Amino acid sequence: MCGIAGLFLKNPSLEPALGGLMTEMLTVLTGRGPDSTGFALYGDSAPGMVRLTLRGLLPAQSASLAAALTDDLGGTAPDVAVRADHAVLTVPASRESAARDALARLVPHATIAAAGKRMELYKGVGLPAEVSTRFGLAGRHGTHAIGHTRMATESAVTVAGAHPFSTGADQCLVHNGSLSNHNALRRSLTREGLTFETENDSEVAAGYLSWRMRQGAKLDQALEAALSDLDGFYTFVVGTETGFVVLRDPIACKPAVMAETDDYVAFASEYRALADLPGIEGATLFEPEAGRVYFWERAA
Repeated sequence: MCGIAGLFLKNPSLEPALGGLMTEMLTVLTGRGPDSTGFALYGDSAPGMVRLTLRGLLPAQSASLAAALTDDLGGTAPDVAVRADHAVLTVPASRESAARDALARLVPHATIAAAGKRMELYKGVGLPAEVSTRFGLAGRHGTHAIGHTRMATESAVTVAGAHPFSTGADQCLVHNGSLSNHNALRRSLTREGLTFETENDSEVAAGYLSWRMRQGAKLDQALEAALSDLDGFYTFVVGTETGFVVLRDPIACKPAVMAETDDYVAFASEYRALADLPGIEGATLFEPEAGRVYFWERAA
């Protein structure tokens, strides 16, 4: 099962509504995956800065984190936005490595779930509406987002197993389907230096794309290679710094529908998740073709 969604805004006037629109889309898909939910939101970037999304903090640690990191960041306290057990740290890109080392020392049980100039990533066990409320996501603004509501058919119901999975800067992936060769791929990618937090096959898919891109492939080339290297059935929605990408496997047995207007491009596992988007009555509706890469982006 599982439900996936993506929304790419062309019209800047809709950006204040991004979090609310994504929450509504995933809430409609709750029945496809009531176990856990994840959102990746892309907002404005700050020159020379990088965002680190930290997951698994205790409240007391969140309150003192900025002060604890100050010395490691050259005497300047980072900006820390706390949302439940997540925190988004904005640090100078030149000090990212130092920040990661300090976090490993100060909060060793916490996980850096994502990093990038524009992306923030939130995951939680529970229904989409509950998870969105927990992190205050309905009021968030941004340019594009992807999300997932999960039915845990292949692993435990945990926050770690929730989508999206991020294995590269400003890059994350949500997946509806199942890979049959993910264990072999995991072993191969581990030998190439990638690390994995979970047994989830979707994390392997995300790692595969990152590995291909490290070899010099562009994202569309990495996804085209996935058509021959990834066995199974899948629909991927991939978020990037500048947009989002959709790919269905060559059989395309998982449901998918898209809508495009002058104001946005939207993807969902079912049309009913798109039905309340503004201007949907005038949208061009289509089912993404099997084995074709669809890519929308804006200027960086």
